[in-house]
Amino acid sequence: MDLRFGDGKPTDEERAAVDALLGPPESSWEGADRSDADLRWARGGREARDRRDQLLPALHALNDRVGWISEGALDYVCRRLTVPPAEAYGVATFYAMFSVRPRPATVLHVCTDLACTTAGASRLCAAVESRLGPESGVKVERSPCLGLCERAPAALVVRAGAPAGPAQEDLPARPASEDEAVQAGSGNPGAAAPGDGTGKGPRGRNTLHATAVCAPATPDTAVQTATAPESAPTEPAPALAVPQAGDPALVLLERIGTTDPASLDDYRAHGGYTALRRAFDLGPAAVIREVTDAGLVGRGGAAFPTGRKWQATAAQPDHPHYLVCNADESEPGTFKDRVLMEGDPYALIEAMTIAGYATGAHRGYLYLRGEYPRALARLTHAVAQARTRGLLGDDVLGQGYAFDIEIRRGAGAYVCGEETALFNSIEGHRGEPRSKPPFPVEKGLFGRPTVENNVETLVNVLPILTRGAPAYAAIGTPTSTGPKLFCVSGSVARPGVYELPFGATLGELLALAGVRDHLRAVLLGGAAGGFVRPDELDIPLTFEGTREAGTTLGSGVVMAFDDTVPLPRLLLRVAEFFRDESCGQCVPCRVGTVRQEEALHRLVGRTGADAADDITLLREVGRAMRDASICGLGQTAWNAVESAIDRLGAYE
Repeated sequence: MDLRFGDGKPTDEERAAVDALLGPPESSWEGADRSDADLRWARGGREARDRRDQLLPALHALNDRVGWISEGALDYVCRRLTVPPAEAYGVATFYAMFSVRPRPATVLHVCTDLACTTAGASRLCAAVESRLGPESGVKVERSPCLGLCERAPAALVVRAGAPAGPAQEDLPARPASEDEAVQAGSGNPGAAAPGDGTGKGPRGRNTLHATAVCAPATPDTAVQTATAPESAPTEPAPALAVPQAGDPALVLLERIGTTDPASLDDYRAHGGYTALRRAFDLGPAAVIREVTDAGLVGRGGAAFPTGRKWQATAAQPDHPHYLVCNADESEPGTFKDRVLMEGDPYALIEAMTIAGYATGAHRGYLYLRGEYPRALARLTHAVAQARTRGLLGDDVLGQGYAFDIEIRRGAGAYVCGEETALFNSIEGHRGEPRSKPPFPVEKGLFGRPTVENNVETLVNVLPILTRGAPAYAAIGTPTSTGPKLFCVSGSVARPGVYELPFGATLGELLALAGVRDHLRAVLLGGAAGGFVRPDELDIPLTFEGTREAGTTLGSGVVMAFDDTVPLPRLLLRVAEFFRDESCGQCVPCRVGTVRQEEALHRLVGRTGADAADDITLLREVGRAMRDASICGLGQTAWNAVESAIDRLGAYE
């Protein structure tokens, strides 16, 4: 691709896709027909530069409409936003869901990550590829984790095309049923699914594209979903991913399976917006005090005290403040946030409003995985309903507090789960982590004080305010308080999301999930976590307990593997994942992940003395990545491999 403003012209379809998002161009400098006035001066440059953050939504608009991003289309986006072509090309090629080369309008993404690999993803891919040749008009792509581990193996169909329904502003105030509200984002690829969900009028109008989830997938259902959307299987209800659904003891999952996710009235009838009203009664400082006294820490893996983060942001004199919800859970084996967003979307909207109120933010950004179509549909509907009913907007609940939420879609980049990489992605840059300090609470999104939390962390704020900090802190252990969600998959009878108080043991969790016989190993924390042996199931599931045991709790991933799973192949898949997902910004990670994969390729089928040299090399590379990488991706890329060698004797 020629990285300059060239002679490439956008097609009418590409131009329409971009104009639907950004509005029509106002001058030839933005791509309109040239007039005499345009020959004398340039207009609109400052306004266009202020819209740099619309680059990712614009790329989504093109990808949704056409299926790939041509040179002419990218050139048109660059003119509209005054973004240098080389920078826009760097962004477009950063994300796995985009393509700058021609491809069919229909793409079938087949997950080949850990849970799906153990469930036969390789055989599924081979069978599907043999049946969907070039003449089918479907491109088959092997994908990292799709967040559907409880229904492995999984596939996602994305079909580009012209909008088939209204934009977000035109959505009906109340669909006739939940199925009508979410059909577009679930099992019907022929319907329209909301796009980026920015909710900012003409600047943020959604593009609509067809998607379908197929899980568990067979060659027949995957091919059928890709080629015959009218007969595609319907995606099951979120409650089926929660084996404990309906248990009155649940705290975070209490509404999943008992409340209509599309109905704001049903949400309020089940205790919704009680926490927000109490927050307004307490005031921002007291809300932060409650969160601090409850002992809530981040549930994304770092376990940083949430109250301290909120207080540090609220105390910053620089304004405006921003709130960012990190819903880009891309860790292989993680799907708890997806279940929360699909099954209880209003809870997240309410929790974000409370967090914004406490930290002095008036705008929240919800950065959502691009591979979550049903979550996108339900959250877009929930935001629109909350705005219509006065629960978002200029005067929330008549309290004089203004707060609104903008949904941004990711496009397939694991590294964007790191908070500063996520900020760069929203701002329209490559999703590469920033060096710290300055920390996000001082200079985060758009260079302003920003508080960033993931979905599970935010949803925990609701029971803190409704039950009170002391009652919440009484759950769990003194240093790991509250309930915790665990994503259990692999060699278990009942995979899904489980809610347990901190302090329950790994064995107790696996007993609930029905672990199969001949257990070989358990992976805690996902690809960035570590393995434990079957004789270590008494490990308490707390941050301090797993740390003392020499492993990590991470975000709550628990993947069980029996003795039919070839461990060296599993480790190789972990290495391939980190090599693919490294952003390449720092040398230790960029080179180290490649060297790690190369060594593991050599080790397949080798043990003992034959493996000694490569194991020594792996240790040296692993230490370099852990000590010198900029962000957690490189720092943790060696964890699973190291634990498999040291705890499981993988190559003995």
